[in-house]
Parts: sequence; structure tokens; C-alpha cells
Amino acid sequence: MGYRSNDIDESNQQNDLGAIARNGREILFQAFNWESHKYDWWRNLERKVPDIAKSGFTSAWLPPASHSFAPEGYLPQNLYSLNSSYGSEHLLKALLQKLKQHKVRAMADIVINHRVGTTQGHGGMYNRYDGIPLSWDEHAVTSCTGGLGNRSTGDNFHGVPNIDHSQQFVRKDITAWLRWLRNSVGFQDFRFDFVRGYSAKYVKEYIEGAKPMFAVGESWDSCNYNGHGLDYNQDSHRQRIINWIDGTGQLSTAFDFTTKGILQEAVKGQFWRLRDPQGKPPGVMGWWPSRAVTFIDNHDTGSTQAHWPFPSYHIMEGYAYILTHPGIPTVFYDHFYDWGNSIHDQIVKLMDIRKRQDIHSRSSIRILEAQANLYSAIIGENVCMKIGDGSWCPTGREWSLATCGHRYAVWQK
Repeated sequence: MGYRSNDIDESNQQNDLGAIARNGREILFQAFNWESHKYDWWRNLERKVPDIAKSGFTSAWLPPASHSFAPEGYLPQNLYSLNSSYGSEHLLKALLQKLKQHKVRAMADIVINHRVGTTQGHGGMYNRYDGIPLSWDEHAVTSCTGGLGNRSTGDNFHGVPNIDHSQQFVRKDITAWLRWLRNSVGFQDFRFDFVRGYSAKYVKEYIEGAKPMFAVGESWDSCNYNGHGLDYNQDSHRQRIINWIDGTGQLSTAFDFTTKGILQEAVKGQFWRLRDPQGKPPGVMGWWPSRAVTFIDNHDTGSTQAHWPFPSYHIMEGYAYILTHPGIPTVFYDHFYDWGNSIHDQIVKLMDIRKRQDIHSRSSIRILEAQANLYSAIIGENVCMKIGDGSWCPTGREWSLATCGHRYAVWQK
């Protein structure tokens, strides 16, 4: 069995940005949803750390910890203030300390595409940041969102000043802030929000400057749809995510929105979608699994926002897929803690099989069946699985049932 990343001493990895991604034995936990700010969140999570660690998660993605105009944290203003609707700086640091004691890395949600201004400047817009740390003027804001900076190097996030990352003073300040989060506050990993808004080369610079142990970007745009629903071929969609990863110098992973989009249609009786024409998985996982962070739902797609939810009746089929497959799987807080003990324990069982059988981000996969009501595959040498209501069993007496549930089963040698 290979070594697990949470057994590795962090000091060995300080100077090696890719070590954790290369090791490939991550299981991430998204430790919040859209409503978490209402529930004394840092304290709530601190109570759950022993269970998070025991279950086998290597990194816990926390909501944005900086002061924000909106309680969820995604309209930041004073980046250096760690008193937020999730709790005080003191409670945050207690949580980070507890995670460290239990050898679970803390992932900071990095919201640097846009920033709410404090005072009016050019054109009467709130595009200055007087009176708080990083007291930038209008030149820090892109010209397309009311500032005196350059045009944006990506898409606009509407209704709020977008940061001009082409300005050297801005990048210097952001890098210093990220280093502070990394070296003083106690975050080890970064999740970059809305990375469509600025060039991937700046993410590369920020990762090189602050040296997180692991980084993932949210590069989310629409899958390819036609008049009848989702296209079978999503190659252009996964290629855009891969181009973004390349733009970061391969230093960041990315959420596999392609797999999410395909999988949530496949479970409705369209499992033929889970094999591409080359016989591989059809998402980013099929092309670059060591950089593909797979997931079922997050605070935007699911939770109370439900912009693009996974069919709730099928989530265990979804987890049976991502937790046995290559890529870097993520489990969502709601499913793990709010959908009942049975779902929690079924997910832990799948995680346990993944670790015991040493499935990792680059494990080989051979897809055996991909038809309307059945998908089956062999992963590595020692695990096979099926999802769907079609009946299927591996041939050979060396296989024994490892776990099963509603419309899924996993076997091991």
C-alpha cells in the first residue's frame, strides 16, 4: 500500500509545490454550504474535526474567512480582517489548530477576482479602498468595471469592482496576503474562486509566491447542451478546464465540472454517457486525472442555491463513482452531515475501500459496461464497481463484495 498524504511531514514539502498532487491520495471535504454563516460555523466545525479526520479526509475546504459585504463571504472588502459571519478570528484559529492536530490540512477559499470598495472615486463609483489594509486606488480596478486600471484579463463578475491583476502593485499585495494566510494564519491549501475572471498566469504567480501545499481552481462555465439536453461529447468543455490548468503551469488542480455535468445526467438511466469514444471517462478525469478534482455538488450547484443540483435520489451512485475512480474526490458537507447517518457511513465505507486498496488520482481504469441502466468498471487491479439498476457481477472467484447500497456495488480482490 502506498503512503498517505496525511502521514507525510509538511516540512519535506515546503519547497516542492507539486508533491501532494503527485502523490495523488487526496480526499477533500467541502466543510460548508450556502447557509453555514447562520450557524456559528467555526465552532460547529471544530466539534466535527475528529470525525473528519477519522473518516480519512486529507484537506477541509473552509468558506471565505475574510470580512465580506455578503455574509457568505464572496464579496470581500477588508482581506486582512478575519472576523466574519462564520465566527471570530480567535475561533477560526482554534479550528485551524484542531485541524492541524488531527493532520487535516485547512484549505482557504481565495476570493480575489473582485473586491467591494470603501469610498467613491473616479466616476462616483465605490472603486477605492481608503481606510483599510491594501488601500488601493482606482488603478487597482479594471476599466470594464468602473476603475482606472487595464481591461480585465478574463470575464467580468458583475455589480462589484473587479481587481486588475495586471498591476504589479496589486499582485505584490495579494501575494503578501496569501503568504500571511499560509505562514501566519495557518492555512495550507488554497481554493481559487471564479478563476474565469482573470488570467491563469496570475494564479501561477500566486502559487509560486505563497507555496500552498495543494491548490484547486473553480473554472466553471456551461456544459454543451442541445435542444434535447446534454450533448454526449463534452470535449470542448473539458479542454477549457485543461487549458486553465496548463495556464497555471500545472501547479493547480481544477474542479471537474465536466464529470459533474455528465454524471448527473448518466444516473437518470443514461449510463452510456460515462464512456467516451476512446473508451475513457468523459470528464477531465479521463484526460488528466491527477489534476481533476471530482465532486457531486457544492454550495452553488446544491445547497439552498441549487443552481445545478445532482439528483438527490442518486447521490450514492455518484459517490460510488467518484470515490472508486481516478481523480481527486470531494465530499460535500450536506451529504456527509445533513442527509442522515446511513449516507455518512456509506460514504466513509467507500473512502475506506479507496484507501485500503490504494486507489489514487492516477489509478488505471477499464470500463466494462456503459449502457442505459448499467455502468461497470475495474479500477487498478483490485477494485471493480457497478452503478445503475442493471444487474452485473464480476466473473472470477477472487472477487468478494466490499460494499453495496441503493443501485451501487463495489467488489475487491
